[in-house]
Amino acid sequence: MSVLLQISDPHFGTEQAPVVDALLTLAHAQRPDLVVLSGDITQRARQAQFAAARRFVERLAPPALLAIPGNHDIPLFNPVARLLWPYAGYRRAFGDDHAPVHEDASMLVLGVDTTRRWRHVDGEVSAAQVEAVAARLRRAAPDQLRVVVTHQPLHVPSAGDAHNLLHGHERALRRWAESGADIVMGGHIHLPYVRTLNAYGGVQGRTLWCVQAGTAVSSRTRREAPNSVNLLRYDPRGRSCHVERWDYAAGSGFGRVDTVAIAPDRRDA
Repeated sequence: MSVLLQISDPHFGTEQAPVVDALLTLAHAQRPDLVVLSGDITQRARQAQFAAARRFVERLAPPALLAIPGNHDIPLFNPVARLLWPYAGYRRAFGDDHAPVHEDASMLVLGVDTTRRWRHVDGEVSAAQVEAVAARLRRAAPDQLRVVVTHQPLHVPSAGDAHNLLHGHERALRRWAESGADIVMGGHIHLPYVRTLNAYGGVQGRTLWCVQAGTAVSSRTRREAPNSVNLLRYDPRGRSCHVERWDYAAGSGFGRVDTVAIAPDRRDA
C-alpha cells in the first residue's frame, strides 16, 4: 500500500499553531510515502513565511516531497521582485524544479507550475506543459497510479467558482485523460471535493478523477469547509485506490470524514 498526503494552501503567515501541530500528529501517525504541497505555501511570498514553511516540512520529515508554487508564492506588493525574480523565495525553500516528478513502483506523480508572474490570481497551463505531461503519462508502467498536480483547479463543482478555473483546463483534461491520467489534484479555492470527469478522454466512458483539497492550516477557511487535507491510499496489486478527506476540529485534531473509492481505468486510449 502506498500513501500520499496532499497538503494544499497552508498559507504560512496565516497558519494556526494548533492546526499545524495536529497535522504533524496526523502525518506522523499515517506515515505517508509522499507528501504533495499543491501550492499557496505562503501568504505573501515573504522570506520569513517560506522559512516557516520549510521548518514545517523538516518537522514532517516525509520520505519524499513534491511541491509546486501557487499564486500566493509570488510577491504581490513588490512589483520589482515580481517582475525580475518572482520565484527567488520559493527556490530558496523548495528548489529550482518547477516540473517536479515523483516516481516509484506504485505511483507516477507529475507537478505542473501553473503560476504566471503577469497573473495576480489566475493560473495557466501552456500547450507545451500539456504535451510534456501527456508524453510522460504515456510512459507510465501499467500498475502505476498516475497523478497530475496543479495549483488552480481543472474542474469546479459550482458556477460560483468558475472564474477560478485554470486557463487551458479543457485542453489539459482532454490530453491527460487520453494519455492515461487517473487523477488531477489541486487546491486554490480552499474547497475539498472528489469528482469524476467522464466527459474527457479518447476512450468512451473513461474515468478521470478530480481531487481537490481545502486549506490545510490557514485561518483563511471557507464557511462551508474547515481546515482539511487528503490522504490517498493505493494498492497496486489490486489497483484499488481510496481518497480520504481529513478535517480539523478544535480539541480533537484531524479526523477522517469521507472516503471515496477510485478504480484506475487501464483501457488504452
